[in-house]
Amino acid sequence: MYPEEICTPMREDLTSVGFVEMKTADEVSSVLDKKEGTVLVIVNSVCGCAAGNARPAVKTSTKSSPKPDIFATVFAGQDIGATAKAREYMQPYPPSSPSIALFKDGNLVHFIERHHIEGRSADLIAENLLQAFNQYC
Repeated sequence: MYPEEICTPMREDLTSVGFVEMKTADEVSSVLDKKEGTVLVIVNSVCGCAAGNARPAVKTSTKSSPKPDIFATVFAGQDIGATAKAREYMQPYPPSSPSIALFKDGNLVHFIERHHIEGRSADLIAENLLQAFNQYC
């Protein structure tokens, strides 16, 4: 598990723009078991592609319209139970961090895996999210 002092600034990078942290499996269930509305979940990570690409992209997406009802996050390598629970909802995709999932009415409708984040700009990832928001939100 990563030390909390390393993760805190990476958590705050998202919570400072309105992301809800899900630190336990129960918190994940309470958010993702809802059968109405849209939820964007980012599996946050200490890796460079999370810092350089994924977090900036999802932060940009919070300013869009339309947008999901809830922006939420779990932290891989830190919130072990919450991350494992979130990944259950993200099946059939294999575990990936960072990754970004969009849920509508309790169903996974859009997913961006790590290999779609690595090597792509934050702007390109944000555009991908905005297209998904236009379709599902």
